[in-house]
Amino acid sequence: MNSPAESRRGDFLDQIIADMDKEKFLTEDFTVNLIFGILFASFESISAALTLSLKLIGDHPSVLEELTVEHEAILKNRENPDSPLTWAEFNSMTFTLQVINETLRLGNVAPGLLRRALQDMQVKGYTIPAGWVIMVVNSALHLNPATFKDPLEFNPWRWKDFDSYAVSKNLMPFGGGRRQCAGSEFTKLFMAIFLHKLVTKYRWNIIKQGNIGRNPILGFGDGIHISFSPKGN
Repeated sequence: MNSPAESRRGDFLDQIIADMDKEKFLTEDFTVNLIFGILFASFESISAALTLSLKLIGDHPSVLEELTVEHEAILKNRENPDSPLTWAEFNSMTFTLQVINETLRLGNVAPGLLRRALQDMQVKGYTIPAGWVIMVVNSALHLNPATFKDPLEFNPWRWKDFDSYAVSKNLMPFGGGRRQCAGSEFTKLFMAIFLHKLVTKYRWNIIKQGNIGRNPILGFGDGIHISFSPKGN
C-alpha cells in the first residue's frame, strides 16, 4: 500500500520543490524565475493578445466583416459544418493571420528581448563590452514608421505586402533566431481557432473600454468588459 506522501498528487511546483534537494542548479532564484516564465509564456501572453484582439476587432467593423466572410466560407466548403478545423483550413486563413500579425505587432506582449554580449560588439560607433546584458525593445521595431506606415493604426491589410522573409525580419513578438519561443506557431494556431469560433458562433459588444498600458507587461487597467451572445438568438 502506498503511503500518504506517495499517493498524494502534486503539481509542477510540488515536483520542482521536491527536486531542489537533488539538482544543484534548482536554486530558489532559478525556481522563482522558472515559474514566472512558465506562467507568462503559457497564460499571461496569450490571454493578453486575445483580449487585445477582441478590442481592436470590435473597434474596426471592416476587420470583423472580412474575418467573418473568411470563416463562414470555411464552413460553407465543408461537407459537415460541425466538423473540427483541418490543417488545410487553417492554412487558408490568409486574412486571419494578417489580423494576428497586426495584433501581435501592436501588442508587443513581452516588453523586450534580453541577450548577453559574449564578446565586445561594435554598433554604429559604440562598443558594447563583453558580458553586458542587451535589451532589445521590440516595440521600437514594430512601431517604426520607416517600416510601417501609420504604425499606431490597426491595419491588418498592411501584411499583404510582406513576404514570409520580411515578416520574420520585422515582426518579433516571440523573439528571433535560435532563441525564438518554441510556442510561436502554436500561439498563432490557438488564436486562429479562437477567432474562428468567435466570429462563426458569437456576436459581441464592448460595454466598457479598458485603458491599455504597460507596467511593463501589457495590461488593461480595470479590464475590458464584453457582452457575448450566441448567433441565431
